[in-house]
Amino acid sequence: QVQLVESGGGLVQAGGSLRLSCTASGSFFRFNPMGWYRQAPGKQRELVAGITAGGSTNYADSVKGRFTISRDNAKNTVYLQMNSLKPEDTAVYYCNRMGGVTFSWGQGTQVTVSS
Repeated sequence: QVQLVESGGGLVQAGGSLRLSCTASGSFFRFNPMGWYRQAPGKQRELVAGITAGGSTNYADSVKGRFTISRDNAKNTVYLQMNSLKPEDTAVYYCNRMGGVTFSWGQGTQVTVSS
């Protein structure tokens, strides 16, 4: 059973930056495509960034050019560097497997961007 633990969220002013981390248990982490998702109050969870096992990345249009996803397979960790944050980025951020069957969801990490 894979467990995912997200961290790094917080309160930041618009224009600021945060770096989120997600550490996964299990030795097969490196073979899985991973994504960062977010869920704002009253909205559905959405995928904002993804990275394949080989390191190819993709982004939602709303975050393209501002967010960068990366992974360190040796540490079983995926990161999300978020720059130029906007109030509309406020949400709980989760990581999980991308495409198809997901792992059990972690608790997420709250990101709040003030205007």
